[in-house]
Amino acid sequence: MNKRLKRALPLREVYRFLETGPVVLLTTARQGRANVMAMSWHTMMEFEPPLIGCVVSERDHSFAALKATRECVINIPTAGLLPQTVACGNCSGARVDKFAEFGLTPLPASKVAAPLVAECPVNVECRVVDTRFVKFYDFFVLEAVKAWIDGRGPGPGRWRKLDTIHHMGMGKFMVAGRTVATGSRMP
Repeated sequence: MNKRLKRALPLREVYRFLETGPVVLLTTARQGRANVMAMSWHTMMEFEPPLIGCVVSERDHSFAALKATRECVINIPTAGLLPQTVACGNCSGARVDKFAEFGLTPLPASKVAAPLVAECPVNVECRVVDTRFVKFYDFFVLEAVKAWIDGRGPGPGRWRKLDTIHHMGMGKFMVAGRTVATGSRMP
């Protein structure tokens, strides 16, 4: 490697290259009040049952609801919802009813009290199954208990090209692009 072709990357920018998952809208409900927050720090941990790890900061209004109720919904928005998604990430649910303020529609979930976001084509109802890392890292382990996909549109496979949004830091987002198929070798 020719080091002259490289330049130092500030450590505070590393996350911009490692955040691979889409920005999601995490919904919670506590004491009859629903909230929605934008979240991009999450990762798949297991196939079956599906386990998802996520960071919800102690400073976020959703933290207390997630910790108390131990349930939420991960809603996956598309590029058309970028303005609402950014707006949800830039204000606190302690002061704003984000569903009303940003024109999002709550739908009842079937296994958890937190609502689905109707405008998101994919919704995953989750329960917290591990909190050992919450004290140190605000890291929750969730188990998906029910998942939904929008039934509108032209036939099977229509969601293979979801135009999900991916946070790149500093107010920049990437929209998921071209899909390349190599054939699965998984059993």
